[in-house]
Amino acid sequence: YFPTITEISSQLSMSERTLRRKLKDEGQAFQNVLDEVRQKLAKEYLSSGLSLDRIASLLGYTETANFSHAFKRWCGSSPTAYRQNK
Repeated sequence: YFPTITEISSQLSMSERTLRRKLKDEGQAFQNVLDEVRQKLAKEYLSSGLSLDRIASLLGYTETANFSHAFKRWCGSSPTAYRQNK
C-alpha cells in the first residue's frame, strides 16, 4: 500500500499544497518520490526471487505489464533482464 499525497500531508499536519511546495523547493515532485521508492523496492523484490505478478501487486500495479513498462522506463531494461544480470 502506498499512501496518497493527501494522506501523507495529513500525517505531517500540513496541507497538500504546502507539501507539494516543500517538495518543489527540494526539486522533487510527489510522483517522482513515489517512483523512486517503487524502483528501489522493485530491485529488492527481483533479487528475492518473487514472481513478476507478485512484485507488480506489491508495488500497487493492477497489471504486470504496467509494472514491466515502468521498470523499463526506470532502469532501461525489463525486470526479467535485470534479474538475469544480477
